[in-house]
Amino acid sequence: MSLATTLIILVAALGVEALFGYPQRLYKLIGHPVTWIGALISKLDRDLNRDDESRAARKASGVLALIVLVAIPAGLAWIVQITLASTWLGNIALVLIASTMLASRSLYDHVRDVAQALRNEGLDAGRTMVGRIVGRNPETLDEHGVARAAIESLAENASDGITAPVVWFALLGLPGLAAYKAINTADSMIGHRTPRHDAFGWAAARLDDLVNLPASRLTGFLFALAARFIPNGSMDNAFRAMRRDAHRHRSPNAGWPESAMAGALGLKLNGPKTYGATHVDDAYMGDGRREATADDIDRALRLAVVAWGLMIAGLSAIVLILQA
Repeated sequence: MSLATTLIILVAALGVEALFGYPQRLYKLIGHPVTWIGALISKLDRDLNRDDESRAARKASGVLALIVLVAIPAGLAWIVQITLASTWLGNIALVLIASTMLASRSLYDHVRDVAQALRNEGLDAGRTMVGRIVGRNPETLDEHGVARAAIESLAENASDGITAPVVWFALLGLPGLAAYKAINTADSMIGHRTPRHDAFGWAAARLDDLVNLPASRLTGFLFALAARFIPNGSMDNAFRAMRRDAHRHRSPNAGWPESAMAGALGLKLNGPKTYGATHVDDAYMGDGRREATADDIDRALRLAVVAWGLMIAGLSAIVLILQA
């Protein structure tokens, strides 16, 4: 499959997913690719992650599990791609399949729901909605904290859920996209520093950091550019915040989109958080105000939409150049 064809399929998949998302009826009928991957991760965790083994043995088991986890979806995706890519009807099918592994519509809807809940129903409703998209304890958050958490989630997941899949599909086609989703899902399920997963999930967490490295920087760059096109956005502040703050984040990747978002909107994001009973100190991103509101969530959503539009425009321009 040529690069031009790959990018045409990618642009079409982004459009399909943005317009329609993943149909709820289809989810109830067959689930979702991420849930299939999650089921495989759970099985590998049960079968290979043994409490009676040494830390080194559990690390080795985690590496083996990750190899299996990546090989199966990527291999199946490769078979699907070589089977379908030879006809225009097959390419349409590839568009639909690729769209299921993108997440702009669902991310937009979930973050918008937080803003609407805060605005229309108050703090408790906002906490309930934000609790669906963040891992921290929402009961510790006031209205400003709920708004900040939603904006931070939007920034980080824009990289993990949209930009990174785009990067890996552009580079390696459907197998690259499937492999990325497997790695990212593994990190979210077993890549935690808990007694059970600190060793077993070590490989998944490290590989997820690696594969998200280009997308996190690109997402921050797109957010900064997008700031030029939204009311009261600041491209200069976005770039300044990235240069100053991104490397201070405890995640090697999340700091880039979060600091760009903070600078673009004139906010101060991140900082200390509470996950369950665990308090985590982290650096602030941006030097603006902490008092984020539902209106700021709306501004963040506009920024993200413009950034996604710029990405689609860039991909389309590359297609035109390749076909000239």
